[in-house]
Amino acid sequence: MEATEDGPGRLKRRSLLAGGAAAAVGGAVLGRDELARLWWRLPGVERPRTAGAVDFRGALWVPASPANYRRADRPDDYAVDRVVIHVTQGGYASAVKVFRDPAHGAAAHYVVRRDGRVTQMIRELDVAFHAGDREYNERSVGIEHVGFVADPSSFTDAMYAGSARLTARVCARYGIPVDRRHVVGHAEVPGTDHTDPGPHWDWDRYLRLVRRAGPAAGPA
Repeated sequence: MEATEDGPGRLKRRSLLAGGAAAAVGGAVLGRDELARLWWRLPGVERPRTAGAVDFRGALWVPASPANYRRADRPDDYAVDRVVIHVTQGGYASAVKVFRDPAHGAAAHYVVRRDGRVTQMIRELDVAFHAGDREYNERSVGIEHVGFVADPSSFTDAMYAGSARLTARVCARYGIPVDRRHVVGHAEVPGTDHTDPGPHWDWDRYLRLVRRAGPAAGPA
């Protein structure tokens, strides 16, 4: 788990000129791609959402505090090309508690328990503050695993299987290659001081399970 300086502040806009190849927002000239990232954030404009909806079938929905993520419209505004693997360094209840705490400043999209059950706390379309790096937050889906880096017994067969099905679905949804460049540990995020998932996480086994799960791991 990781606090980050990537807060929920939104850009102030004084004008928006649409219909051409560029738009002016707050005095800055923006191209069509940037405009696509911003239009829905204007007052009164927001992508429709369904309360309690999950992106992975069977996941339990427990919403994180809005202070721990930024509303977005991924992948339309930010391309998603990474999955970041975390370890909670604590139990399930404590992870959920801090992700629901607005003072914590961080939360992941998903939490996977030792029995393989999945809880979703942030929609994938939103930017979770989980990686400690703004660019990685915007481009990735964060998955926490209940346990401790130094305890190999944390990573059960059921956890590997449940997490692999989840990651397979995420990768299929966004066209993410299932390899170590695109499925990474928190320790590999630039500038982090975290070590998770640590030396006991079996990457070869995990990626093999993700590939085996494939696109049929769960519906979009």
